[in-house]
Amino acid sequence: MDTGDRKPGGRPTREQAAAIDARILDGARSVFCRKGVANSSVEEIALDLGVSKHTLYRRYPNKAALLDAVVARDIERFRQALTAAAGGGAGPLDALRRAALRYVEVGSSRAYAAFYLSVSAEAAVSPTLRSRLAEWSGRALEPLVEAVAAAQAAGSLRPGDPAAVGGILLDLLEGVNNRVRLHDDAAGDGPSPLGLFEARWAVFIAALGGGG
Repeated sequence: MDTGDRKPGGRPTREQAAAIDARILDGARSVFCRKGVANSSVEEIALDLGVSKHTLYRRYPNKAALLDAVVARDIERFRQALTAAAGGGAGPLDALRRAALRYVEVGSSRAYAAFYLSVSAEAAVSPTLRSRLAEWSGRALEPLVEAVAAAQAAGSLRPGDPAAVGGILLDLLEGVNNRVRLHDDAAGDGPSPLGLFEARWAVFIAALGGGG
């Protein structure tokens, strides 16, 4: 790994350390996605990156800590994307719609989905990973639930538990994501993600809109 110029004594600068961490997380994510969490090892990730396993162990004591770091970074990026989208809304309901559309734009990406689908598959047989996945999902979706609560407070959605209402919306959005992910790009006649989203958004509003 090329570390470039270093501080006196051989220690990397703050910028270099951040770049090393980013490369490690990118590499770990790639291996986890390609082989699954259970079939990956810290040693294999180090080999894939071309660094010593001690470089990884100095930062992350085990594979679980490394996976947490990979997911934490993804969650923060996802939250920022939803928050930014909602921030451009013309009122609470439009803010929710924008956040929901951004959820589809990010979640329907095969590159994004491949990692989380592989983690989800392993979570089905691992209670520990299943618990962690539930925690991660809750954290990632907080901006969407907050947008639901704001729309309810404005009278644009029916009252109710914002998390439960958000869950209904997410079920509809995941239907869009699955349709888009599974489409054969070579066919050239795939469904429009925006069209799929608008149809499901209309169903959501018809079922839970408050008319305010």
